[in-house]
Amino acid sequence: MKNKKAFTMLELVFVIVVSGILAATMIPRFDRDNLQEAADQVISHIRYTQHLAMVDDKFDANKTNWYKERWQLLFGKSSSGTKNSGGYYAYTIFSDKPTYSGDPDLKEIAVNPLDNTKLLSGGFSGTLDWKDANATKTLNIGSKFGIISVLTFGCGGAKRIAFDYLGRPIRGNLRTSSKVYQKGRLLTSQCRIALCKDASCDNNITIAIEPETGYAHIL
Repeated sequence: MKNKKAFTMLELVFVIVVSGILAATMIPRFDRDNLQEAADQVISHIRYTQHLAMVDDKFDANKTNWYKERWQLLFGKSSSGTKNSGGYYAYTIFSDKPTYSGDPDLKEIAVNPLDNTKLLSGGFSGTLDWKDANATKTLNIGSKFGIISVLTFGCGGAKRIAFDYLGRPIRGNLRTSSKVYQKGRLLTSQCRIALCKDASCDNNITIAIEPETGYAHIL
């Protein structure tokens, strides 16, 4: 009977080295990329806001301010008062009615389609505390993903995006009473939303929303 050949020390060392190289290569793939995760979530909720706008047309000839009821996604942060976002950036999806304040009231916030006991808000000043049981914690992107700033470009000067009944993105702040918004002032150029992990926004990821189609994607 022939003797079975055993591993030599050199072969064992080679196996250990190769295993170490493979581990060093593979481990980063399992590390969380907070910016990517945050952007993917925000894009998903931008598309959901667009969906709500398309299935829930707000046009009403009997209402002067019907256009203010359009579904929108609003970024913000607050730390004062008994209800706030904890000083972190968060966002809220809502339809502004019947108060037309421009800010979400509790009954105006969309229900989380994945859990109807929760609202699609990560906390908003004077409305919903970020630690409340019915807040959706992941929408508090400051606490969840370490986002310390949100910058918008070409979106009409407001940290919000709204859509009309065709899913087209609306430019500007829906709080205004100007008639151009009643007619639907559509985006004519790309709206960009930068999610930043540092004060200078050097470490960021940018989401683009295309005019006319409202298609949201990462640049």
